[in-house]
Amino acid sequence: MESELLRYERLAEDLSGIISSGNLRPGERLPSIRRLSRDRRLSVSTVVQALRHLEQRGLIEARPQAGYFVRHVTPRRASPAARPTPVEPVPVDVSQRLIRVLLGGVQPGVAPLSAAMPASSLLPVAALQRLYSSVVRRHARLLEGHSHIHMDDPRLVRQLVLRSMGWAGPLAANEFVITNSCTEALGLCLRAVTRPGDTVAVESPGYYLMLQLLEVLGLRALEIPTDPHTGMSVEALDLATRQGKVAACLLVPNASNPLGSIMPDENKRRLARLTAERGVAVIEDDVYGDLYFGNERPWPVKAFDQTGNVMLCSSFSKCLSPALRVGFVAGGRYRAQLALHKTITSGATNPISQLVLAEYLESSACERHLRALRRTYERQVDAMRAAIARHFPAATRLTEPQGGFVLWIELPEEIDATALYERALAAGVAYVPGELFSASGMYRNCLRLNCGNPHTPEIEDAVRRLGRLIGG
Repeated sequence: MESELLRYERLAEDLSGIISSGNLRPGERLPSIRRLSRDRRLSVSTVVQALRHLEQRGLIEARPQAGYFVRHVTPRRASPAARPTPVEPVPVDVSQRLIRVLLGGVQPGVAPLSAAMPASSLLPVAALQRLYSSVVRRHARLLEGHSHIHMDDPRLVRQLVLRSMGWAGPLAANEFVITNSCTEALGLCLRAVTRPGDTVAVESPGYYLMLQLLEVLGLRALEIPTDPHTGMSVEALDLATRQGKVAACLLVPNASNPLGSIMPDENKRRLARLTAERGVAVIEDDVYGDLYFGNERPWPVKAFDQTGNVMLCSSFSKCLSPALRVGFVAGGRYRAQLALHKTITSGATNPISQLVLAEYLESSACERHLRALRRTYERQVDAMRAAIARHFPAATRLTEPQGGFVLWIELPEEIDATALYERALAAGVAYVPGELFSASGMYRNCLRLNCGNPHTPEIEDAVRRLGRLIGG
């Protein structure tokens, strides 16, 4: 009689064969444990043993309360390397080109691969809708209007303090300013510590919205080389700030946009110490901090701040809902200036939305949602990487993000992603050309893709069409 060991090995090999032949494709669900047990006349424990064996081989993955699914396995591709950047600061001029690109990406029939936005199906929209109804019913006076003077909801501030507990000690409640978005928080910080004509150190490649803010405020950008794995070069920042000509440093150290890198803790510690010693204010965007792919949430630079020099900005637009329009900044020693600028420019943030967010953060549903969302984003990034490996030229390099849901792609040197954009749009595919992530116009052979949507056959086909255009 066949032993249980041979039975589980036989089942594992049969399933492995079905996967390798393509009859079960990446992302597809395997038959349930109960069905495999019944159809193969095996005990449940034998089936579970076989599935765990395949999981250890990296062929399948378990999803809580959903079953086992075929994993997306991406052939190894080289990662882009950090590039040398101009040694002098430059004025910024990206807004008009960027607006055209982003408007093109939302045209009907265009695959949603440009703007870094999550699919609404991944967000707790229904739960937030119920909370809005409940909050308005229980707190009807919130609809009567409120003072223009900047006010923060104490319950929301309390939740933000509690969420910082794991960062080497909680942030102080009196550091926080609630804003209308992370973008507003970043703008308030820049207004508080710079004047028109000042120089701001930025990542290269760096998030285009930050470059837009510098442009609007009349600031110059000094690009700092940024590694796809470890983030902004602290050594290059050291050299750039020795002459005392840099007013602020603006960066995304956790799951950076567009590289997906996470700066090591030691680098964050060095950056916090270096900038404090040289009087360079740090403005940190941590909007992707909760969307890490590892086992532990990465600490922000703010965790290593000993002098109140770091301003931590974030929101819940990438994980709960962009429509909430609630962000925040923990302003350190700049908090008073931030609150003043907030009062003058936009007044108090919507009190109903503040309370809705506070109540959702208080619930256990929030952490369950974030755990599931991190796994989903990681799968979607893996699926996009696998699709690029199938359809793009062999010399293509792509990042291995450690969080978030965007992918940075470096094409062969002779390909101009900016020149190719209009043809791609006509073919129903949008992306953000790499030059828009650089104040000096670098990275013309690069592009960024959004992985915030489930990897459907339509997305796969869009990647195939884009790869065909790139390959000529």
